[in-house]
Amino acid sequence: MIKRASVLKVPLRNIPLIQQRSGYRSRLNREQSPWRMRFVPVISVLIASALTSLPFIVEQPFLPPFGLMVFLAWRLMRPGLWPVWAGLIFGMFDDCFSGQPFGSAALIWSLAMIGLELLDQRAAWRDHLQDWFIGSLVLLFSLISQWAIIAWAFTAPSLTALLPQMVISVLLFPLTVRFCARLDAWRLAT
Repeated sequence: MIKRASVLKVPLRNIPLIQQRSGYRSRLNREQSPWRMRFVPVISVLIASALTSLPFIVEQPFLPPFGLMVFLAWRLMRPGLWPVWAGLIFGMFDDCFSGQPFGSAALIWSLAMIGLELLDQRAAWRDHLQDWFIGSLVLLFSLISQWAIIAWAFTAPSLTALLPQMVISVLLFPLTVRFCARLDAWRLAT
């Protein structure tokens, strides 16, 4: 009995396995890349914010706020991913590309993060439809408040000019969440 117990103390990693010699790499117990885990969400939000600077020539606002949509998707999927002040940093970056007065997106995104934090303290759980509703409310709040900032500083068109952008933003939000979920699966893949 004692002899058998000493045989079992041999570490398994010292025993050559057939799979290791054939070039097969086990998918179990591998660690995720720390670079991918940290930077995929950040880079996806930055790229999405920069998408609004592509040269589309339109008379009315048409493109949804892609940066805010990706930011909200990551925040609603992974509530503890970013601190509350992350909205300020990402909002400032978005201000560089959106053409809005500098600081407007930083303020709006920060208010959105504070509101989502307060909501997370109250709600025990959420499903997909609730996330869509919350994301849609934040997107509509963002678009209307950016319009109000423009109307306060300059002469802005009527609010009905924003209706196509609002509808497109609300309808594209679930696809944005799906895209971020795919990125999250790749980010956490081993």
